[in-house]
Amino acid sequence: MAEESDLEKTEQPSPRRLEKAREEGQVARSREWVTFALLATAAGGLWLTSGLLQARLDGALRHSLSFERQVGFDTASMLAQAQSISFDGLIAVAPVLAMLALAALLAPMMLGGLVFAPQAVAPDLSKLSPLAGLGRMFSTQSLADLVKALAKSALIGAVGYVVIKGRIGEMTALLAEPVQLAVPHMLGLVAGSCAWIVGALLLIALVDVPYQVWSLHQKLRMSKEDLKQEHKESDGDPHVKARIRKQQQAMARRRMMSQVPKADLVLTNPTHFAVALRYDDALMRAPRVVAKGTDLVAQRIREIAREHAVEVVESPALARSLYHHTDLGQEIPTGLYTAVAELLAWVYQLRRWRAGDAAQPATPGAPAIPAQLQFSVPEAA
Repeated sequence: MAEESDLEKTEQPSPRRLEKAREEGQVARSREWVTFALLATAAGGLWLTSGLLQARLDGALRHSLSFERQVGFDTASMLAQAQSISFDGLIAVAPVLAMLALAALLAPMMLGGLVFAPQAVAPDLSKLSPLAGLGRMFSTQSLADLVKALAKSALIGAVGYVVIKGRIGEMTALLAEPVQLAVPHMLGLVAGSCAWIVGALLLIALVDVPYQVWSLHQKLRMSKEDLKQEHKESDGDPHVKARIRKQQQAMARRRMMSQVPKADLVLTNPTHFAVALRYDDALMRAPRVVAKGTDLVAQRIREIAREHAVEVVESPALARSLYHHTDLGQEIPTGLYTAVAELLAWVYQLRRWRAGDAAQPATPGAPAIPAQLQFSVPEAA
């Protein structure tokens, strides 16, 4: 069957499809949201740590410009001083870098949650195919990404142009200011400019995040055939389940039939029901039903019983009562103890008579069945 087109995928993704996609690393992700979060964190970090950053940078600047003349001719001393200045600069920006690292971890999780998908990073040689690469380059998704990148660049460029143009005078004035005033003034200009650009990126993220969620949802849509196949995989193919159930029933029937030769007595209806009973006073408190069935199964029980010289007795009321009130392998109800005991005693006496050890017993009459254990056959209409 040919692969279904996207137009045929009209059904919403099932929970199992969404769970499987998540296991494969297919969750909504927005680079615009991450970019906004990182730049916003950087701007906020600069604003929060401006005092510390100013002090550290001021000290690093003083340290780099104040040294004795002979140190300038000593390579080892200059390298040590450069190392010390670099370390001071790293300590100055360390809080902002820590905030950026935390934002880089949390920003994607805010949209798609925490996902651990080894399959997403597993090597896939199909991604190295030139034809597949060309297909991705000229796909609708690539065109959408290009349009989005151009729009983003135009918006940020316009915002940056307006911000820089409006602050050229302040930037030029930094050259004439003392260091103590120029550094905080410079940091304020940087933070303010970043704030405007962050605002522009927020607009882009507010558009991109819903689009990414919608795009992933569209990608995971399913066809009616996909839903049917998923239902078969989750619940099992009905045909296969039917065959398994049939085989299980056949195995259970064979196990049941293997118990008939061990029975002491088979009660019949005489044709529609058959119940095989066994009693061992050393192992059982009461006789147990070791086999039962109706129609063809009952007929097979009678045949096996006769083949193995198991006594077959016609007792319609008792056979029906045992069939309907006793499960396979269970002991008979207490209300039927007397009726079954009389028949078992007759069977034991019959065996002794056939062996020549006793007189022929009289055929027992119809046993008494308690009203609550009786099962009447519905009258024909």
